[in-house]
Amino acid sequence: MKKSNKFFRWTKIFVLIYSILGISFYWLQEKIIFHPIALTDGIPYHFDQPFKEINLDIDEATHFNLVSFTVPDSIKKGVVLYFHGNKENINHYAKFVKNFTSNGWEVWMADYPKFGKSTGELTEANLYEEAIQIYKLVRVKYQPNQIIIYGKSIGTGIAAELASIRDCRELILETPYKSMVSLVRHYTWILPVETLLHFKLPTDEYLKKVTAPITIFHGTKDKLIPLSNAKELTAAFKANDQFITIEGGTHHNLNEFTLMQENLKRILTR
Repeated sequence: MKKSNKFFRWTKIFVLIYSILGISFYWLQEKIIFHPIALTDGIPYHFDQPFKEINLDIDEATHFNLVSFTVPDSIKKGVVLYFHGNKENINHYAKFVKNFTSNGWEVWMADYPKFGKSTGELTEANLYEEAIQIYKLVRVKYQPNQIIIYGKSIGTGIAAELASIRDCRELILETPYKSMVSLVRHYTWILPVETLLHFKLPTDEYLKKVTAPITIFHGTKDKLIPLSNAKELTAAFKANDQFITIEGGTHHNLNEFTLMQENLKRILTR
């Protein structure tokens, strides 16, 4: 009897802890996944290259803020739609813009809801809505063969979704994940992630519908998104798509490697 009581007592403790973990994850997942820094509307940006600020008003509560980093018309090849990572805002990612502008590509970089000057609910639907609205805007100036869609980290799922429903010259993904479900399950395998997670971002499913060439960059020492998780995306590859593995690269430093710079330049200049 004592052993039975002890077993049930520990079972209750386990169930209680499990329930607390599940409930906590459900309500706190946005704060776990996203780390935005908001900016006061009206405060000007300061960047070391020419730019224009653009605001897209979707409804009374939802306003998408983006920056167009421009290049002279004499060298302009097209536009890169850059979907950034999960932290801070455009100010943090602007340092990567020269990779593209130095090769004649204008860059449009947007902040997600609650990031920078963008407002609205941070939902998967709103992330996709922002992407398609930006695409429609650039199509006024550019043809699909002049549009490169680029995603970094959390932005790779957004970029892949857009490329799956709209034509582009190339889809480039830096440190992508198979899906947010698979990635979060890697860390919280004990929880029913697929049921609890609001942000699915099934990159693997989107890549199956992408007709443009796909290039993926990923490091061997990425501790946030394991290389093995990203490599599962190759199951959706077409004949000429490429997965470029950067030996020693982490989640944050791929831009420092010559291998990435050379391949990126090759894509932008061909």
